[in-house]
Amino acid sequence: MHSPAPAPGPTPSTAAATPLVAGIDVATAAVRVVCVDAHGTVFAEGRAALPEPVREGGRSEQDATRWWPATAEALRQATSALPARGAEVSAVAVSATSGTFVPADADGRALGPALMYDDRRAADLNAEAQRLGADRWRALGLTVGPTAALGRAAWCARHAAGIPGTARLLHTPDLLGRHLTGAPVATDWSHALKTGYDPRAGEWPVEILDALGIPAHWLPPVQPPGTSVGTVCAEAAAETGLPVGCDVRLGMTDGCTGQLATGAVAPGQFVGVLGTTYVLKGVTRELVTDPAGALYSHRHPDGWWLPGGASNTGGEALAHRAAGQLPALDQAAAARGPASCVSYPLRREGERFPFVAGAARGFTLGTPADDADRHRADLEGVAFLERLALERVAALGVPVTAPLYAAGGGSRSPLWTRIRATVLGHPLRVAERAETAFGAALLAATGTLYPSLEKAAAAMTGEGRLVEPVPGEKDALDESYARFTEELATRGWL
Repeated sequence: MHSPAPAPGPTPSTAAATPLVAGIDVATAAVRVVCVDAHGTVFAEGRAALPEPVREGGRSEQDATRWWPATAEALRQATSALPARGAEVSAVAVSATSGTFVPADADGRALGPALMYDDRRAADLNAEAQRLGADRWRALGLTVGPTAALGRAAWCARHAAGIPGTARLLHTPDLLGRHLTGAPVATDWSHALKTGYDPRAGEWPVEILDALGIPAHWLPPVQPPGTSVGTVCAEAAAETGLPVGCDVRLGMTDGCTGQLATGAVAPGQFVGVLGTTYVLKGVTRELVTDPAGALYSHRHPDGWWLPGGASNTGGEALAHRAAGQLPALDQAAAARGPASCVSYPLRREGERFPFVAGAARGFTLGTPADDADRHRADLEGVAFLERLALERVAALGVPVTAPLYAAGGGSRSPLWTRIRATVLGHPLRVAERAETAFGAALLAATGTLYPSLEKAAAAMTGEGRLVEPVPGEKDALDESYARFTEELATRGWL
């Protein structure tokens, strides 16, 4: 009898292969892919355009049949750019817009356009859902808003005759996961939140679904982000360049993966994202509920919570100035020091965080001496709002560990970041790669390259750039902040 031949050893290219993970970000206008190693080093990227949503009369729709071809194209760009030997993607995860879904048949084929995250056609049904589940939402610290996906699911159920063959509702990653693995996949509790999933109780609210007429079998099973839901099938491998057997893991919504990418993933860590608007997001061990409804929470992949709130104030405060003017204005504003006036640079009606006031309007206390003074006052006003947001979080009993992480386009301004640090009274850590696709890659690395998200983030996100307060400006800014909050209270908004 012959002894069995020994199993073949790895080829030289396999033996030396650097394991990579891929993050996929399906945004409104494009799909973006990033491939990174265990140290967070970017090996390759890809991008493919998506059709603009059609928005009319409160409706917002996109051709969902373009999601997979665009994703496959972006993945192919990235994998084609990888070294021919020495690097291979071992896991992938998908992030997308919150609450976007498409009616699909039993085989997972889209039956019409996707109903986007900002679609308002079911505002009345969402109001009904809020009333029906008031106790559940109160315990969860959530308000069912006009654009929530739950009401749109009820709208689909009530118009099922117009969408014949509907057998399920697929969030964006659900549809892509089906293409990647060749089989149905679970959804994650982040993408499912606005469709009505209760991450506190760990269940779909069957009593509310029944009352709204939503068939429970339309909705997928739910698992924690980072969970393995299958592997890349041969057909998807041929289209994308991913290896057959590559692990497919659940992602989170774009807002959540953007937070993870900063490194703010452990209890007490918070990030202030200063983009068009200001968003504060953090991590707590226990669920925090806000009676005012300004703050609500996603569930952390490890079972903790991710409270967050989004203001109507932020980088939009500078939108009336030409981008080319900003460096010179920053330089002049830095030279002059703290502003002589106080600004609340709200450019739209109403505020939603850190306080809720539909009547809120922007204001200026005093008269700016010049353009630099006005610019400086606007930068300070947004920083005051950030301080108020952190004070609101503290009042709810949430511990915040310094330094605060900083991300978003506004964090690229050294002056603005110094002002924010001084107003807050502690350093800001400016994140290196606060990108949604990178955050998705962290979830792909969880359970593959690292045993936990916290360890993945510690190894892959980097330390960032630390910006210290300016001691000589603190007293003047504290005085202006006191005037700012006093005026908000006088106007009845606080």
